[in-house]
Amino acid sequence: MSPVVTAPRAWQRMLSGRRLDLLDPSPLDVEISDIAHGLARVARWNGQTRGDHAFSVAQHCLVVEEIFRRCNEDCTADALQMTMLHDAPEYVIGDMISPFKSVVGGGYKAVEQRLEAAIHLRFGLPPHPTRELKALIKKADTIAAFFEATELAGFSVAEARKFFGQPRGITRDMLPIQPMPALTAQQRFLDRFHEIEAARATSGKAS
Repeated sequence: MSPVVTAPRAWQRMLSGRRLDLLDPSPLDVEISDIAHGLARVARWNGQTRGDHAFSVAQHCLVVEEIFRRCNEDCTADALQMTMLHDAPEYVIGDMISPFKSVVGGGYKAVEQRLEAAIHLRFGLPPHPTRELKALIKKADTIAAFFEATELAGFSVAEARKFFGQPRGITRDMLPIQPMPALTAQQRFLDRFHEIEAARATSGKAS
């Protein structure tokens, strides 16, 4: 008798009670409370950072959004929200450091893009940012990485400049980069998300 072969489980149960299918994620199963909770507990730099608390992806998103807003003063609320959510898929798949992403290859990217589309659609955003917006978000992300690297992850300024470039117009004192407790990062992420949602509603761009 042949053994029964069952497909591996491809969904994750969230604290909200939702079951999110990683292979075919539905916007209906995306909740901002789950995103904030998860991101506040995922450590940047594989946890290799200074301080009493991990520097979470939730806090990183706050830093990137701050940089993006300062560098793009006339941006739309939609653009700010896509910046806040630029790493949102990591509430499911975690934060792989860049060297490991290059080893894993395209499979990781495909899952990440499906999750991004589901998250964006849940909140009435385009499935993905335009190429131009993605480049602006990436620029803000790279500036954030420079300060995270030098302030938290033990990089010298020269080493960080080699990998991330020299930030211009942004200084350390502008950024909330001191690692926060998970609950604080979670609440601040939620607060900023809802502030941007209110701005989107006022501008008539929220769904």
